[in-house]
Amino acid sequence: MSFDMSQIPSPCYLLEEEKLIGNLKILKRVQDESGCTIILALKGFSMWSVFPLLKPYLPGCTASSLWELQLAAEKFGGENHIYSAAYRDDEFDEIIAMADHLVFNSVAQWQKFGLKARGAAVSCGLRVNPGISEVATDLYNPCFSGSRLGVRPQHLAGMDFTGIEGLHAHALCENLADSSVALIDAFEEKFAAYISELKWVNFGGGHLMTHKDYDLDKLIERIRRFREKWKVKVYLEPGGAIAWRTGSLVTSVLDIVPTDGLPVAILDISATAHMPDVLEMPYRPAIIGGGEANMQAHTYKLGGTSCLAGDVIGDYSFDAPLEAGSRLIFEDMIHYTMVKTTMFNGVRHPDIGIWHTDGSFELVRRFTYEDFRNRLS
Repeated sequence: MSFDMSQIPSPCYLLEEEKLIGNLKILKRVQDESGCTIILALKGFSMWSVFPLLKPYLPGCTASSLWELQLAAEKFGGENHIYSAAYRDDEFDEIIAMADHLVFNSVAQWQKFGLKARGAAVSCGLRVNPGISEVATDLYNPCFSGSRLGVRPQHLAGMDFTGIEGLHAHALCENLADSSVALIDAFEEKFAAYISELKWVNFGGGHLMTHKDYDLDKLIERIRRFREKWKVKVYLEPGGAIAWRTGSLVTSVLDIVPTDGLPVAILDISATAHMPDVLEMPYRPAIIGGGEANMQAHTYKLGGTSCLAGDVIGDYSFDAPLEAGSRLIFEDMIHYTMVKTTMFNGVRHPDIGIWHTDGSFELVRRFTYEDFRNRLS
C-alpha cells in the first residue's frame, strides 16, 4: 500500500491495516484446514488498538507475565493462556483469576502451584524441551545447551501426571515449515508416552507462516496428521508471524556528521532504544530505496541520537545524498519492536500510527515527557 508521507509524523511506527488483514487471512486458512487453534503471543505484538481487527480471526492471547495477561483480559477478552519461566507467590492468585490455560516451566513449579491452579479450574500444562536446534542465534534459541526453558524428557521420568492436561513445546524463532515439522516430529518422538493422556498440545511460536517462502500445505498436513493420531487440541501461538511485514518505522535525518570514515547520518530514532534487535540479534533492517554500502552513489553510516557510542544501525547507500530533513523508512518494524523499546536517555519515543484501508492516517499514540518521567522515581 502506498501512503501520503506528508501525513506521517517522524519518528513513527506505522502499521498498515491492509497488510495485517492479509496475514490474518493466512492464519485463518491454517486454522480452517488443519483444525488447529492460533492465538496471539503478546510478547511479539501487543498493539491493542488493533485487537478488534484480530478478534474475528484469533480466539485469544498468550501471555508471558501477569501484566501481559492483564492486557489480554482487559483489551482482547478471549481465551487467556500464560507461560512464565517462574511464577511469583505474590502474583499467582491474580494470574489464576484470569487465566484459562497455565503452563509451568518446571516440575517444581507444577508441584508448588498446581493444586491451587486446578482448584481455580485452570487447565494446567508443562513446558517441555524437545532438544532440537532450529535457531542459529542462542539468544533466541530455546533449546541451546543449558537452556532454562522447558522440562527435558529424562526429568519427566517417574512424575505423577495427574492433573496435567497439556504439554507446551516452544523451540522456534522465525522459522519456515521444515522447522515446524521438525518440532512436531521431535515432540512426538520424545514425549509419545504422555500424549494420549492430554487434552491439548501447544507447539508455541516461531512458525513464520506469513513469510512468502513458508510452505503452508506442509504445516497443515503435519498438524492434521498429529491431531488425527492423538485426538488432542493443537495450539500455535505466533507473535512475529501475525505482524510480519505489516508496517515500518518512519524516521528523519537530523544531521550529517563528517568522520575519519563514512559520513554519519544522525536519525531521530535510536537503535538501542527503538530497534534493539539490530544490536542484540544482530540484524540489518531494510530501508526503502536504500542498499548495501557502495551499491549506490552515496554511502552513509546511520546512527541514533542516544549517547551510546554503539548506537549505530549500519552502513547504507542511496541514489541521492542525504541531508537534514530527509525521510527514511525502515521496513518490517512492527513485530518485536514496540514491545521491546525503552526510553533510554529520554530520547523521544516514536509515535504509533495506523494507515487504514480507506487511505486515512490515525495517530494512535504520542509519547510525552510524562511517560518518561513516570517510569522513573
